[in-house]
Amino acid sequence: MKYGLNLKAEGALDLLSVGALVHRLDPGVIPFRKANQCIIHVSGGEFNVAANLADCFGLKTGVATAMVDYPIGDLIAERVRAMGVKPFYKHFAHNGVTGPNMATVFSDRGQGVRAPVVFYNRSDEAAARLKAGDFDWDAILAGGVRWFHSGGIFAALSRTTSDVIIEGMQAAKAQGAVISFDLNYRAKLWSLWGGAEAGVDIVRRIVQNVDVLVGNEEDLQMGLGIPGPEVQATSKLDPQAFVGMIDRVTDMFPNVKIVATTLREVHSTNRHSWSAVAWINGQTFQAPTMELDVYDRVGGGDGFASGLFYGLMTGEPEQTAVNLGWAHGALITTYPGDTTMATLEQVRALSKGGSARIQR
Repeated sequence: MKYGLNLKAEGALDLLSVGALVHRLDPGVIPFRKANQCIIHVSGGEFNVAANLADCFGLKTGVATAMVDYPIGDLIAERVRAMGVKPFYKHFAHNGVTGPNMATVFSDRGQGVRAPVVFYNRSDEAAARLKAGDFDWDAILAGGVRWFHSGGIFAALSRTTSDVIIEGMQAAKAQGAVISFDLNYRAKLWSLWGGAEAGVDIVRRIVQNVDVLVGNEEDLQMGLGIPGPEVQATSKLDPQAFVGMIDRVTDMFPNVKIVATTLREVHSTNRHSWSAVAWINGQTFQAPTMELDVYDRVGGGDGFASGLFYGLMTGEPEQTAVNLGWAHGALITTYPGDTTMATLEQVRALSKGGSARIQR
C-alpha cells in the first residue's frame, strides 16, 4: 500500500471515467455577441481526465456516458476516438426537433482586463437522463480497472445521475479500484434539484465511496457542507486555508486518503500565478509557483488532476506526482480547448523546472 491507497498493478483499463460529454463553441477573443465563427472543442470534466491520461500519458482509459445518435453526437464520438478513449455509451435517439441533446457550452476567452465568459445550454441533455441500471458494469469492468473517476458537475445534472456515480463506484471498488471524485461545485446546477442542502446530502453520499478527492476550500465548504477554515489564506496561492480544512474532511470521511487542488492568482485573463497542493495520507506537498501566460484557461484543473493521477498510478514520489499535475495543468492553459496537446516529455521537463527556450 502506497499513499494510503491499495492500487492494483494492472487492469484492462487504467482509468474509467463516468460523466457527461459536451461540445464547447469557442469564438476565441471575440465576445459571442459579435462572433461570426467558432471552433468546436469536445469536453466534459470527467472525460477530460480520461482523454489526458490516454493521449499524453499513454494509459488505457474509458468513459461511460450518454450518446445521442445525430450529427453532433457523431462529431463528439469522433473526438473521443481521436483522444484514444474507449467509449461505453448509453445511446439515445434524437427526435429531430427538441432532443435529447448533447450539451452545448458557449465561451469566449476574454483578453487582458476582459474576463472569460462561459454559459450553457443543457436543455434536455441526454446525460441527465442517465440512471442506475443503464450500464452493465460487469461487462465494462471485465478484465479489471485500476482507477474510477467522476465529478460534481455530472452529479448535479439531474436527480438520477448521482445514482449512476455511486453504482459505478461501488462496482469498481468491488474490483479493487481506487475511486476519485472532483467536487466541481456549481450552485446554478444544484439550484435545479433542491439547492445547496440537497447538493450536500448527495455529494456526501458519493464521497463515502471515495479515496481521492479533488477540490479547493470553497468546493469542500459548499459541496460537503464543512465549515470554513479558522486560518485565512493570505492570497489565492496560500495553501493554509485548504490545509486547515483537511482534518474536518477526514474526520467526516476517514476513507479519503488524498485531497488535492490547484492554486491560482488571476492578475489578468492572460496572466496567472499558478501552483498546486495535495494532502497525501497525512503529509502536505505543494508545487512551486510559476507565472502563466494563459491562452485558454478552461481545462487546467482537469489537467492537474490527470497529471497527479498519472504520477500516483506509476508510483512516483508524492512531490513528483504533484509536480507532474501542476506542470500538465499549466501546459493545458497554453492550448486551445479543454484537453491536452502536451507530450509526456514536455510535462516531465516542465515539472523539473524546464524553460520555454526553443527546442532545436
